[in-house]
Amino acid sequence: MKLFATVLYVVFVTTKPTLLLAKGDTVKITIESADLPSPIQITDREVRQFNIWSGPGTYLNGVEGTQGFIVDWANRLDEAPVGLHHYKVSFYEGCELRESSPCRSSEPSLAYVVYYAYNPSTGDGFVYLPGRGGEFAQLNTSHIYRGRGYEGRWFRAAKAWNDFVRPIIANPRVAAAR
Repeated sequence: MKLFATVLYVVFVTTKPTLLLAKGDTVKITIESADLPSPIQITDREVRQFNIWSGPGTYLNGVEGTQGFIVDWANRLDEAPVGLHHYKVSFYEGCELRESSPCRSSEPSLAYVVYYAYNPSTGDGFVYLPGRGGEFAQLNTSHIYRGRGYEGRWFRAAKAWNDFVRPIIANPRVAAAR
């Protein structure tokens, strides 16, 4: 019985901070690449549609999410795409400071990082979720653990994401107006 109580205590103490984290909306996206003259920062309201708190690893009324974020979850690739432009895409969440809020700051905080590969000739995009040992794996999984079938894998990007990001990558000055 003591072992059970100890295990339960350890689980509670280690997960409590995660449970208390605010699940804020996406309020900023940055895109970085050697192909770009400088990082792109996007802060307009359109970024809210790319909510990291959707898709596998998220639950609503006990049902796991199957759609959302920037990934076409049903279209996992067996191999990484080659010969394409690669971008690091960082998602920042915002938090409103209220009396009952667990927020410590009104500044956006880094919540999730993926890699995006884009083929300008076909318009196809692909998303990689960093896996175990990857640079951003711990950050990502501390927010959402999507599972073994997702972490460390490439997927086709969702059409909404491709449509949103394509003109920004093609003309980084477009982002400056956003």
